[in-house]
Amino acid sequence: AAGAAGGARLSRALRADGLPPQALVDDTEDVSLDFGSEEELALRKARIRHPLATFFHLFFRVSAIVTYLFCDWFSNSFVACFVTILLLLSFDFWSVKNVTGRLLVGLRWWNQIDEDGKSHWMFEAKRAPTIAASTEAEARIFWLGLIICPVIWTMFFFSTLFSLKLKWLALIIAGISLQTANLYGYIHCKLGGQKTISRVTSRLFGSADVPKRQSRRISEDGTEEHGKTGTR
Repeated sequence: AAGAAGGARLSRALRADGLPPQALVDDTEDVSLDFGSEEELALRKARIRHPLATFFHLFFRVSAIVTYLFCDWFSNSFVACFVTILLLLSFDFWSVKNVTGRLLVGLRWWNQIDEDGKSHWMFEAKRAPTIAASTEAEARIFWLGLIICPVIWTMFFFSTLFSLKLKWLALIIAGISLQTANLYGYIHCKLGGQKTISRVTSRLFGSADVPKRQSRRISEDGTEEHGKTGTR
């Protein structure tokens, strides 16, 4: 009885202090704390983790554009300017396709020839994020450089046509082709290849056909009901 009275007094004292009896928890209980997601988010928002790859992702393509704009200041030889810009565009194509895309955004595309001699385009993307994944700043720099530079070369194409500087036309077409090829390949990698694009388009066209199918069904049901009432 004395023990029961002591327990009742203890519970009353706890309730008077505003602490319910359920608030007393054993200190030896293990509590799992998940810091993995927070650490991964902090790493993704951190500064650039691949500075060399980020630098060369922009260096060759920006250098090609600058050389094209100011080549007359450096040399009067058209052949030297042509070869220099073409080499910069080639280095940019190789580095973006084989190095910077894999390091900065975890994407890769390539062409593979099978035993029958048929060419197959392969598109690969990392599914599970890892600690060595790219940061948001690197991904933003990668996609901005990949999209803006082909747009600039397209502007050069129209300006060349309007100014009748046709000797640069072949070089500009080469620049558009090389940089658009990388853009096309990485968009396929991002979307999951041709299968994903076909699925998306089929879904879009399928959703667009739904109202037509419903209207057809309603009209068919109406004609059937009308036919049944007429036979009666």
